Amino acid sequence: MESSSAPRRPTLSLPIVLAVLCFAATLLDITVLGDADTYWHVEVGRWITEHRAVPRQDVWSHSWPGIAWTAHEWLSELLMYAVFNAGGWTAVQLIMNAAFAMTAGYILHFALRRMSRPSALALCLVCLGVMSTHFLARPHVLVWPLTAVWVGTLVDAGEQHRAPPWWLLLLLIVWCNLHASFTLGLGFAGALALDAWYAARSDVARLQLIRRWMLFLAAAGLCALVNPRGLDAISHALGVMRMSATLDIVTEWKSADFHQFQFLLVWLFLVTAVAFTGHLKLSPIRIIFILGLLYLALKHRRYHALVGLVSPFLLAKPLGDGLREGDSAALPDSHPASALGVALGAAVCVVLGLVMRPYMRQAPNPYVTPAGAVEAFQATGATGNVFNTYAFGGYLISRGVPVYIDGRGDMYGDAFMTETADARDLKSPQALETVLRKYRIGWTLLQPDVAAVALLDHLSGWQRIYGDSVAVVHVRRDLLDAAHMRTTPSGSAVR
Repeated sequence: MESSSAPRRPTLSLPIVLAVLCFAATLLDITVLGDADTYWHVEVGRWITEHRAVPRQDVWSHSWPGIAWTAHEWLSELLMYAVFNAGGWTAVQLIMNAAFAMTAGYILHFALRRMSRPSALALCLVCLGVMSTHFLARPHVLVWPLTAVWVGTLVDAGEQHRAPPWWLLLLLIVWCNLHASFTLGLGFAGALALDAWYAARSDVARLQLIRRWMLFLAAAGLCALVNPRGLDAISHALGVMRMSATLDIVTEWKSADFHQFQFLLVWLFLVTAVAFTGHLKLSPIRIIFILGLLYLALKHRRYHALVGLVSPFLLAKPLGDGLREGDSAALPDSHPASALGVALGAAVCVVLGLVMRPYMRQAPNPYVTPAGAVEAFQATGATGNVFNTYAFGGYLISRGVPVYIDGRGDMYGDAFMTETADARDLKSPQALETVLRKYRIGWTLLQPDVAAVALLDHLSGWQRIYGDSVAVVHVRRDLLDAAHMRTTPSGSAVR
């Protein structure tokens, strides 16, 4: 028998190694800063810092000035701005890399307690690949570690036939101020309570266990109200799912194009193959849970990452139990890293970040950063409301330009989103001109391949002043004439 007094090695452990490798692998990932919403999330954080309050109405658009809108992700935005203010865009990417790395390490740590090293590592890598499809510098990535700990701890409690620990409620309070996905967390908790009830050994144990879980769920519901919007935060998240027109327009809410490679297919094929061999046996609750996740992922591409994030916690033990048959090497490896090992892993990540920082992307993707176009318009001296596409809203907010639309689709609503899409894509002959008149548009900022650009090139009273591979700018001629008259000494317009 091994002596309990034997000194423990300051091991890094496989999860720490994987976390460091994931951090290193994402340092040069050019897609992390590829989303337009990153700009406005940082700007909301700036506004909160300067005003020491969470905004309760819109202050960034000219199309819906003063409309009620609360920044439900205020804590993430405050953190993103603080990091940006301290270290620029590379610092924003580094904190996202760290969140991804911590999530990877925790998933592998959880799986290693239930599976052999090769199987746990394979499961983890496949799921991380699925998660990477929505790895962007936005609040949802910041809550990946919290989501992993929430689901992992609840699954562990159910498998150990006990109630969840109360400290999870503190995590939920933080989560509900970081991102609206906390509502999914509440749903997950309900499903896992049923799974724990189903797995209980006897009717008496089931009754006792479900009482304790119900008490936890009731407390979780109360904790979820500790946010600036209270109960409205939950109804808001559910309301977004009912915005059918908006979900059809915004790319990340559309179904994935399976004519192109999707990492979700790798996950689906492997899980199906293992299930067909008879090595994967799930409880009815977990089957419904995973099918529900898969349904969301097939309907909306943004939920691919959710499958990768949540499924390993539901699959690890059933896979470990099935694959361990006849496999002498498949013994659980629950030996955790020492505090020194964790500190060493963190130190390695810090050094890697400092060394690689000069080689990382220094600003968001140029295709969501129409800097040349905005500067060209400002150089004319003209003023007026802009008609911009969805992808340019974040950058305009960062430049202090009141926007027509940005990534806050929940605020604008289905009717406005449909009206905008019809004008942009010329769904009807008068759609564009109606929007230009209704919102008193003075200039447009659109991508070159947008249908409205071709019409504006020939529309009476409008003039193209700039175009590149990112954006095209048209300005009303009367505004150009007025600007020229203001800047010409003789007072006459220069054409």
